[in-house]
Amino acid sequence: MTHKVWFRTAVAIIFLLLIIRLFMDVQGIFSPLVVIAQTIFLPLLIGGVLFYLTRPVLYFLEGKGFPKWSAILLIFVLLGVLIWLSYILIAPIVSSQINSFVNNAPQIIRNVEEYGRSLLSQRDHLPNSVQEQANNLTGQFSDMASNVGSWIVSFLTGLFSGVLTLILVPFFLIYILIDHQKFAPFVTHFFSGERRTWLRKTLHDVDETLKSYIVGQLFVSLCVGVMLLIGYLIIGLDYAFLLALIGVATNVIPFLGPYLAVIPAVIVALVQDPIMAVYVTIIMIIAQQIEGNLITPNVMGNALNVHPLTVITIILAAGNIAGIWGIILAVPFYAVLKTIVTNIYSKRKEISERAREDLY
Repeated sequence: MTHKVWFRTAVAIIFLLLIIRLFMDVQGIFSPLVVIAQTIFLPLLIGGVLFYLTRPVLYFLEGKGFPKWSAILLIFVLLGVLIWLSYILIAPIVSSQINSFVNNAPQIIRNVEEYGRSLLSQRDHLPNSVQEQANNLTGQFSDMASNVGSWIVSFLTGLFSGVLTLILVPFFLIYILIDHQKFAPFVTHFFSGERRTWLRKTLHDVDETLKSYIVGQLFVSLCVGVMLLIGYLIIGLDYAFLLALIGVATNVIPFLGPYLAVIPAVIVALVQDPIMAVYVTIIMIIAQQIEGNLITPNVMGNALNVHPLTVITIILAAGNIAGIWGIILAVPFYAVLKTIVTNIYSKRKEISERAREDLY
């Protein structure tokens, strides 16, 4: 029985649970490591994303005869120029719309409250359970409105802290670009023969999965943002550029992102003109259909190859476990895990077929 796959899998799961339990009992010992991990997590994540975006440029420059150090220096110059152009072209528009939105925020909140009261005035015609939910939502929205000032202060504080943290990003990016080719040999040199070959293939597949997901998802998000901006400008929606940027940010979350982006746009549209909310919804549906049926399949291909219902379930579960970072990282983590499991299954299947051939 000890040689059965199900028995070994059960033992492995039990040991994993015991390790997790022991870690939870002595987690105070690891608190300094947790603080360090939290400090470097964001710059390491951004550095990794920039690595996958700039690696093709590095390979192209090296192929043209550039030494690695000069190719990396040129990449940073290009990134600096890109950031400078973005600041010159985009920052004034975003800053103007943010200032306008902050100045008009009290009026927007009052208008939304009036819409809410208008809808709640009809609650006597609704079932009791719906009335209770409406009352709860009214109280929650009042609390949210009263805390807008503290939210702005918290956001600015977090933004300042984030800027300080982002100073580490260039250092992570430099060392990743320099030493990324040493990672696979370092891991595989502990093994030999078929295991080394299999591990190299698995690491290559994981690398391809991450590259396809990161580059593809960012490109898809940019396309969605452009479509939303064009649509918002056509209908004359206020804060069109700012709302399109929100659409770019939320679309980092697969499948659910476009639906999350429509919420602030609909709120602004309702305040501007109720019929505008219908136009915003139509624009979002069109953008989502183009993204889901045309852009994503052609850009990302089989990078995920995961059923949408599975993705939604993963996102919801990860959100409850790890918050916003769980929502953002759940899908690529699942894609990497699926790649590893698929390679393990293929290897075991290959071994079984080989053993069967030797038997006969």
